Amino acid sequence: MPARPLPGLALTALFALFSLSAAAQTPPAQALPKTTAATTWTPDNGNGTFTNPLFNDEFSDPDIIRVGDDYYMTGTTMHTMPALPVLHSKDLVNWRLLGYALDRLEMGPEYRLEGGKDAYGAGIWAPALRYHNGTFYIFSNINGYGIQVFTATNPAGPWTHKSLDSKIHDLSVLFDDDGKIYAVYSYDEVRLVELKPDLSGVVEGSERVIIPAGNAMGEGHHFYKIKGKYYIISANYAPVGRMQAARSDSPFGPYETVTISARETMGTQFGWRTQGIGRSLPAPGDTISVSPPPPGGNAFGADPLHQGGLVELPNGDWWGFSMMDVKSMGRTTFLSPVTWHDGWPYFGLPGNLGRSPRTWLKPATGATVAPTPTYQRNDDFSGPKPQAVWQWNHVPDDTKWSLSERRGYLRLHSLPAPHFLLARNSLTQRVIGPESTATTTLDAKGLKDGDVAGLGLLNIPYYWLGVVRDGQAYRLRFYDQLTNTTIEAALPGPRVQLRVSGNYDTELSQFSYSTDGRTFTPMGGDVRTAYQLRTFQGVRFALFAFNEKGTTGGQADFDDFRVDEPLADRSHNIPAGKIVTIRNFANDQP
Repeated sequence: MPARPLPGLALTALFALFSLSAAAQTPPAQALPKTTAATTWTPDNGNGTFTNPLFNDEFSDPDIIRVGDDYYMTGTTMHTMPALPVLHSKDLVNWRLLGYALDRLEMGPEYRLEGGKDAYGAGIWAPALRYHNGTFYIFSNINGYGIQVFTATNPAGPWTHKSLDSKIHDLSVLFDDDGKIYAVYSYDEVRLVELKPDLSGVVEGSERVIIPAGNAMGEGHHFYKIKGKYYIISANYAPVGRMQAARSDSPFGPYETVTISARETMGTQFGWRTQGIGRSLPAPGDTISVSPPPPGGNAFGADPLHQGGLVELPNGDWWGFSMMDVKSMGRTTFLSPVTWHDGWPYFGLPGNLGRSPRTWLKPATGATVAPTPTYQRNDDFSGPKPQAVWQWNHVPDDTKWSLSERRGYLRLHSLPAPHFLLARNSLTQRVIGPESTATTTLDAKGLKDGDVAGLGLLNIPYYWLGVVRDGQAYRLRFYDQLTNTTIEAALPGPRVQLRVSGNYDTELSQFSYSTDGRTFTPMGGDVRTAYQLRTFQGVRFALFAFNEKGTTGGQADFDDFRVDEPLADRSHNIPAGKIVTIRNFANDQP
């Protein structure tokens, strides 16, 4: 029987480890300590190496800065609340969520899912994180409302919010040495404006095009001044996703450009994609479809690394960060070593510029950090607030949810909604790859006629399994938006455990339920998850309650929420201290 190729993760890990001695960057692989077991994803392998992505769940449009020996990160949150997470790290690999810069966006009925309106695919996105003269800044766009500025002296908050009177978008900000503040933005052509010192708006007449269209400087710019030169890192998508850098002696140009990362998917395959979505939010019965990955892939599945930037370590090393669309899991963040060559910051290693290792040595920050999960995903709802990983789908009605009305339970009061996507107060958190299972216990005895409550996969298409109150009866209901299929089953009582298990490599999930807490019965079969740009987010777990008959109903009580990640323990994946043979299957040579 011929030998089979190793899985991408293992192969990349082996490549990294067996390259160390030749590169003379660390002791031989056998000197590395054994990795440690984990119950939730952490990129730290526990042996001096890390494996991308930094988060095996969605974290898009990252921006990272260093302040002294500390590193901070934020990213896009769109329509979910709270918004703009602020993360902290000492080693660029292990990150801890400090909090959020914004509790909620009070921007109109669409942000509250009122009147049939929604903010899916809008909200707050592409933030720029900066630090200047003792103050942290986050600049970020809100669709239709322009640039918002958040400031804090402590990155854990509190943050002060004000609007900058300008509707530029996708910006990056540079506090220059002469006291000027510049922002670059726009798509294809790169525009520059000077910001007023009090950040009340842009300096009149300062706007100019500094890089004309057609120079592959697409969007998602990151603006830096390094050793007297100005650099802009941008994402471009034609003919295939890549990262482009521009360089000049002046902020106004002229700029020269090169490609610093190209075609790097780290072995990620292309995924399924939702079709047939217009501007209107699809309701039950509307026709939507999903398309399989095309032969050879395309730019709409797994875009190669793009939309990232740079960070310098105290020792002078440089690292790059970026994101990639990872199937229906959504966009997530990757870390790459940077090699300077001819004055350009290439992602990758000497001899392989433009290509990033999936597993490599941790950055030499000087900090010793044990593998640490970024989030506490499980929640028994006994605290004063939901765990920080949770986000509300749009702005919640705080009078219609509680953790205190029934101690140890999340209580969601049912509000009228025509369907799941328009249900207010849905509490969500991101699914985790490559596989994750969420289980919750629902006590539905407080539901009233027309109420629906349960556990869903929030996406387009969406799916859910819940309890329906119809008169005096409780029924289980499964709904599949893709096929507009409803399945119901009798339920002996109001208390039930609901479960959804997803494989985000195959992009198939399954729902099940249990009335005894031991035996789970499948319901609905395999459901297909896919990526789409209507919500501009990956799949999310959601706890929900709404009334489908147009009235204010009763309440649903969720006893707990648990997430299991069967593949989180990678402690046996890397054969440190072992001799392996890697064979080239192209010519059958070792």
